Amino acid sequence: MPIDVSPERFDELVVDALDEIPESLASLVDNLVVLVEQEPPEDEPADLLGLYDGVALTERDSRYAGALPDRILIFRGPLLDLCDSEEQLVAEVRITVVHEVAHHFGISDERLHQLGWS
Repeated sequence: MPIDVSPERFDELVVDALDEIPESLASLVDNLVVLVEQEPPEDEPADLLGLYDGVALTERDSRYAGALPDRILIFRGPLLDLCDSEEQLVAEVRITVVHEVAHHFGISDERLHQLGWS
């Protein structure tokens, strides 16, 4: 049975996951905002847990100057549907946040799968 936590508690879990990123990596994050949305966009799979929308650090050049922030979207509904306990939710939110931040650093889905972060 899916778990239900308040939107405020879910936001706390996302913040906690971000806080777990080592400072040596977190300090390299540039022009990025992390947002929680209830559901993925209609043109995406309904069970999508997160999405990186932007230009990875490894692909930026001088044309990127002045760009709006890249976005990481964490989808509350699919994550809640996936989990049966808060312990499982904490783990899945962490994996999702790390996965999407890795895309910001230019790490592919294939490589993340190899590393166990997908």
